[in-house]
Amino acid sequence: MAINSGVELHDFDVQDFIKTLDSCKGNVYLESDEGDCLNLRSKLAQLVGLTSLIQGGIISRARIRCELPEDETLLFRFGLYREIPEAK
Repeated sequence: MAINSGVELHDFDVQDFIKTLDSCKGNVYLESDEGDCLNLRSKLAQLVGLTSLIQGGIISRARIRCELPEDETLLFRFGLYREIPEAK
């Protein structure tokens, strides 16, 4: 399955980001500047990956890639408008 080009997110709340991730249907990957790639569908990977990016309770910057275009749209809207999907 092709992975889309990705979304870069800046200065966002961790809890809101996790809520948005939980609404994604496909795999979502966090890529570091060092070339690490973590699948954020795993709660353990979320903990490990996000902990390294947190500065004062806010994530300063993250590069995200999604398998599904609708997940990329969801995360793009989160990054741009801070939209958090309704809980299902």
